[in-house]
Amino acid sequence: MAFNSMAFLFGLLPAVLVCYFLLPARWRTGRNWVLLVFSLAFYAWGGVRMVPFLVLSILLYWGGGLLVAPGRSHRKGWLMASLVVNVGILAYFKYTGFLLENLNALGLGVTVPEILMPAGISFYTFQGISYLVDVYRGTVAAERNLPRLALYFAFFPQMIQGPILRYGDMAADLRQRQESLEDVTAGLTRFCFGLAKKLLLADALGQAADAAFASGDRLTVGLAWIGAVGYTLQLYFDFSGYSDMAIGLGRVFGFRLPENFNYPYITRSAGEFWRRWHMTLSFWFRDYVYIPLGGNRCARGRQIVNILVVWMLTGLWHGSAWTFVAWGLYYAALLLGERFLWGKALEKLPGAVRHLYALVLVIVGWVFFRSATLTQAGQMIAGMFGFAPGGAWSGETTYYLLQFRWEWMLAIPAALPIKPWLEGKLTKADTALSRGVLLWGPKLLAGVLLALSILRLLSATFTSFLYFQF
Repeated sequence: MAFNSMAFLFGLLPAVLVCYFLLPARWRTGRNWVLLVFSLAFYAWGGVRMVPFLVLSILLYWGGGLLVAPGRSHRKGWLMASLVVNVGILAYFKYTGFLLENLNALGLGVTVPEILMPAGISFYTFQGISYLVDVYRGTVAAERNLPRLALYFAFFPQMIQGPILRYGDMAADLRQRQESLEDVTAGLTRFCFGLAKKLLLADALGQAADAAFASGDRLTVGLAWIGAVGYTLQLYFDFSGYSDMAIGLGRVFGFRLPENFNYPYITRSAGEFWRRWHMTLSFWFRDYVYIPLGGNRCARGRQIVNILVVWMLTGLWHGSAWTFVAWGLYYAALLLGERFLWGKALEKLPGAVRHLYALVLVIVGWVFFRSATLTQAGQMIAGMFGFAPGGAWSGETTYYLLQFRWEWMLAIPAALPIKPWLEGKLTKADTALSRGVLLWGPKLLAGVLLALSILRLLSATFTSFLYFQF
């Protein structure tokens, strides 16, 4: 089930809200059970046969956490065993086909089975790893209450597509939290903004991007840039929109989920970009891979190896294809360059030049991310820089600019930090009018966006979220 479906908006969401808030707040365990049952129903909508696998995974993490807790015998061995088992499960579902296809390419002639990957496995596996490691380190206590830990893994607002949670982020709220009318209205307001990002901007710009990437010999320089920029905006509004919806729903139920985006397209370097984009993933790799490998507290050669390992894994986490490997190595090269080669010179350039530098590099990187093959990525990038088979411009290029002109015009300011800037101005003004705008403006705009989103949902073909495939 997806947040942008009629079944969710007019079925599961109203039902869980009614069942949840009918129970008194003092019945914390009962409210948690409501969330857990509806979370499993949400997951089962995409395939009932995957629910037992999710339950088995939760049992493995629960048992593993008890075995690796401080004071247990052989807990380091249990930690290694638990990590091997759970990473092995992820590798089987996600990378078996990729490995066998590459063996076939070498002429071995092996059969490639069809393996259905459980939804959200990349996300809840990383949550599980962080839980086991944090328990082993003593950062959090092992959770003995199985339903409580199950809700951490299965919490429907974020289990499919993040943000990636640490158990320490959620443990206190699972035991005792205070929901309020203010949290409900703020959460639903943010949900509406996220839904609009997906339905009104991402899906529309995605049509232009898809057309450009499928243009083949019709590709022009202009169309290549439309495809690359369109996908750059589509991916941001699709993924940040989902994160907004997840964080908003979490707040409705009293949970404060971590932020996942911080206006990444205002970045002035590749390093800064990854401190702003999918932040919970970036911080996860930092804390559970990069720092344990030695981080930057070692010789330059080892630092280079550490960065290459982290970004190879980051690419593979996103998908089992050579395009994702290339994308990961591309960012490894950029980060190494900024750290050891041109970083100091970059800092001396004007801010506008640094922003242009970073933005072009990010857009090129997304071409690897979007392309089906390395050949297609090469053709698109070559087309962007003047080597397009269709020449510089075409009527098709003009069509996609005009057909989605409103989305292009709205998407660019929507990706900029105009909202916090405006809130700061209104707060500083501190007049009756500014306070009224701050109080009611977002709620009224959210209502308008919700109405427009539902109209778009009724009139357009359903499209899933892009990160569902990861």
